Amino acid sequence: MTRELSTPPAVSFGLLSGSPQPVLPAAQGLLLRPWEQADAPVFLSAYQDDEICRWHTRRPRTEARVLEWFDAYHQDWRSEKGGHWAAARKDGEVLGRIALRGFDFNDGVADVSYWVLPTARGRGVATSALAALSTWALDEIGFHRLYLEHSTRNHASCGVATKSGYLLEGTQCSAAMHDDGRHDMHLHARIRGD
Repeated sequence: MTRELSTPPAVSFGLLSGSPQPVLPAAQGLLLRPWEQADAPVFLSAYQDDEICRWHTRRPRTEARVLEWFDAYHQDWRSEKGGHWAAARKDGEVLGRIALRGFDFNDGVADVSYWVLPTARGRGVATSALAALSTWALDEIGFHRLYLEHSTRNHASCGVATKSGYLLEGTQCSAAMHDDGRHDMHLHARIRGD
């Protein structure tokens, strides 16, 4: 059922799905590019890392499952539900993941998530990726608000959000389940024009 609104959508429907998912340049010579079949082994290895597993309860168990995720990621783009990128060097080496999901074109809102492989941590990869994706989504596509959530115990993610211009809006009590139980979650957001 189509929702009747008194205001036009903040982002035009069909704007994204009408073209291929873009490759976005980021600082430090990084490229944000769609996931490729050849990335499956490194993607799977990420979910063997204790830190990534600490913050993510949804995990692929096989390369075949990773490829199913990649298919779903590509379908998300075609159906305008989200975009999922590998954060990679220009030589193709994958350093991390970043995603823009839950598109609400009427209100111009989407949420962001990211992780970085152990060998790339502490080098600004997530910050560079988040800054590039945010600039594209807010300034080029026209989203009004991007937000992200992370456990209050995830200090690295909090630092990435803050360095990328995402203001801390508050704490959501007992808002997410992790392997070790419920966690309070920080909510950060970045608004177009801030």
